[in-house]
Amino acid sequence: MDTIIEVTGLERKFGNLRAVAGMTFSVQAGEVFGLLGPNGAGKTTTVRLLNGILPPTAGQARVFGLDPAVSGEAVRKQTGVLTEGPALYERLTARENLTFFGTLAEIPEETLQQRVDEQLSFFDLAGRANDRVEAFSKGMKQRLALARALIHQPPLLFLDEPTSGLDPEAAQHVMQLIEDLSRRNGQTVILCSHNLTEAQRLCDRVAILNKGQILALGSLAELSRKLWPVTWLDIEFQKTPETRVLKGLEGLPGLLQMQAGGTGLAVQVESEAAIPVIVRQLAEGGAAILRVNPRAYSLEDIYFTLQHKQQAGEA
Repeated sequence: MDTIIEVTGLERKFGNLRAVAGMTFSVQAGEVFGLLGPNGAGKTTTVRLLNGILPPTAGQARVFGLDPAVSGEAVRKQTGVLTEGPALYERLTARENLTFFGTLAEIPEETLQQRVDEQLSFFDLAGRANDRVEAFSKGMKQRLALARALIHQPPLLFLDEPTSGLDPEAAQHVMQLIEDLSRRNGQTVILCSHNLTEAQRLCDRVAILNKGQILALGSLAELSRKLWPVTWLDIEFQKTPETRVLKGLEGLPGLLQMQAGGTGLAVQVESEAAIPVIVRQLAEGGAAILRVNPRAYSLEDIYFTLQHKQQAGEA
């Protein structure tokens, strides 16, 4: 798999403020990569560095093998960027906006209007194509801004809060679009988001940021294993198992502790490899098992655990 972005020791200072503090990460082709963190974490500055809008104070970045600080224009021809604000011309119509940005992106004149029509239709703006953007709602402006970022079909997309201001139906539409861009079209997406539920659904890997630093980097499964190396197993029975059945679990390899109560049993194990052994022991002892659920941690669990650890360390 090709590496689209390679960042090593990237740093950006504004006076004494280190907005980006020695970041190192890479992004592969076709990946949806999340940059997650509170306001001031360095997400927007990182996007600007990777697009050659800002030069780094130290370290280096490569996007498509190019240095954005030197070859920013060449990089930006291959990227689409949805910024925090819509970045549209309010006095122009929706069609005029897309035509203007499509022309800047050097889309051939013979295909430009077809591309504009496709984007207006896809984002449900065809009926307002000739209305000035100043009359649009926030959600409509967000949809038009997404159309603008996608008009030239870039292989790399930077999306900053792409569902902000959208109603649930439109937000679902945009999330499906992001999934399709990566899974079907092979486009690479950098997603900056506060919405952890959306990020968990969309991202292959995430970098969790705080004050310009990467606190953790990896997939949901990788981050879960790093934070919680042992696994909890929740077992539900049809009826309360006999004491002898539970006693039979004691001493099994990989079992760390048990917490029994009524028709439920919580078991902590060293790894998932111990789960089949425990289930088999219970079944052979006559326990009527209804459900066996290894506890899963959400991206929200991971995010707030890391942020709290960071705050505790600073304190």
